[in-house]
Amino acid sequence: MKKFCILFLVISSTAFGQKKLDKLLNKWNTRNVPYMSVETLAMPKTEAILLDAREEKEYKVSHLKNAIQVGYNHFKLDETIQKLPKDKNAKIVVYCSLGIRSETVAHKIIEAGYTNVYNLYGGIFEWKNANFKVVDTLGNTTEKVHAFNKNWGKWLKKGKKVY
Repeated sequence: MKKFCILFLVISSTAFGQKKLDKLLNKWNTRNVPYMSVETLAMPKTEAILLDAREEKEYKVSHLKNAIQVGYNHFKLDETIQKLPKDKNAKIVVYCSLGIRSETVAHKIIEAGYTNVYNLYGGIFEWKNANFKVVDTLGNTTEKVHAFNKNWGKWLKKGKKVY
């Protein structure tokens, strides 16, 4: 019975957190790009080109392994497309801190003709909250994640926040 109660509490808190994140993303996003969950992206068979829509200072603290930093404030579609395969059906996953900036970047890539583009639901915060690894600029695993600012950083529950 005790194990059941603990399991129930864990599932309930995760579901509650998910609903709060849904509410936040619904406030800021238009959902014009399909989401991919961090769990789906982490599956061994999921191969995708990863684009980090955060700024360079955020990326340098940590990022998903093999991600290409494309930024947001100075995002250049032409430069980004040069880094992508010619195959417009290639799977591309764009992420940022929570999935707000990445939706804008991903939508621009879709408008350029790419057909298999996703926004990572909850971004690098959700990735780290799910205990998946992030790496620093040397490719070493780190606990540090740039939390953007105190207001947005509250969504990062695991790891070490860097501002």
